[in-house]
Amino acid sequence: MSVPLIHFENVSIQRGSRVVLHDVSLSIAQGEHVAILGPNGSGKSTLIKVISREIYPLLKPQPWALRILGRDRWNLFDLRNHLGIVSNDWIEMCTRDYSGFEIVLSGLFGSVGIWPNHAVTPEMEQKAREVMEVLEIAHLADRNTDEMSSGEARLILIARALVHNPQALVLDEPANGLDLRAHWELRGTLRKLAAKGISLILVTHHLPDIVPEMQRVILFRNGRVFCDGSKEQVLRPETLSGLFGVPLEVIERHGYYHVL
Repeated sequence: MSVPLIHFENVSIQRGSRVVLHDVSLSIAQGEHVAILGPNGSGKSTLIKVISREIYPLLKPQPWALRILGRDRWNLFDLRNHLGIVSNDWIEMCTRDYSGFEIVLSGLFGSVGIWPNHAVTPEMEQKAREVMEVLEIAHLADRNTDEMSSGEARLILIARALVHNPQALVLDEPANGLDLRAHWELRGTLRKLAAKGISLILVTHHLPDIVPEMQRVILFRNGRVFCDGSKEQVLRPETLSGLFGVPLEVIERHGYYHVL
């Protein structure tokens, strides 16, 4: 069997004086599509920062492990070749006076925009244009990102994360601030990427963000794994009511789940 894409074993994270993840254990296989769901403050975004190596686990005497593709040590630039990250932090940084093409191309350098010291090759430019074509956003190549809608800018960031052919795309609440049309287009993009064999790890607190290809859902509450299993097992009224602390009804339609 291949090694897991991501493996957490008894991982705890402290930010300031507060422990925000408590002894988290989970494993995500290569090629698997997973949704991570939970209320605000449950530790979902912290989990993304741990995966991307922005923050590191709390050292403690009992055994713990954090591995990506079987390795516990990574050069950050090498890690970007395996994991494409789309987070709210990157969204804020990339809303600047750069064209869509420059933002996508800059994913090859781990920067925001192209700088004078970057040696851009024709092959890099071709790759950036190919990714934009796949996502059907080639028309945004010459438009500055600060002139784009939220949905257009989000697709540019996804293209930026995909430009180096990662094995997995990790998305932190990508539908935030999107209108209904942009949300619909984003879901279509995620389904297209899943069909291409790219693992999707989606962090959200909205059920409609979970596309049909995501068959596993992990629920977080208060920095702990609350529930982990198939959509049919996890997205039940009693489970989600316990997670969010309010009475909820759940309906499924065409592979999408909604709460009432």
